[in-house]
Amino acid sequence: MSSTGPRFDSLGAATASVGGRGGFLRPLMWLGGLIAAGCAMAVGALLAVFTAIAVAVIAVVAGVVMFLMGMASRARRNTGGPRKGRRRTDDDDTVIEAHKVDGTWVAYGWERSGR
Repeated sequence: MSSTGPRFDSLGAATASVGGRGGFLRPLMWLGGLIAAGCAMAVGALLAVFTAIAVAVIAVVAGVVMFLMGMASRARRNTGGPRKGRRRTDDDDTVIEAHKVDGTWVAYGWERSGR
């Protein structure tokens, strides 16, 4: 179905070469299309700006989290946090006291974590 027949001439759908004129609504439709295209570009630009802001905020938050994780790791290393997988050295100030009670040695001052 084509929109160039005599039925649509009064709406301005006829081309300039067919009727000699472009029709009454042709400039208005062109102006409406121009306004719609401008609005679509404005909305697209606004969405692009919001996306860029969201990416920047995510990057800043990730940077802060990584900074805090590094500081916590450094503090844990310097204060001597849990020593999983490390061998005991002479620098460790862990003292275990043991006494013989009824033929069995009983240690004090040593408790396993996770019990």
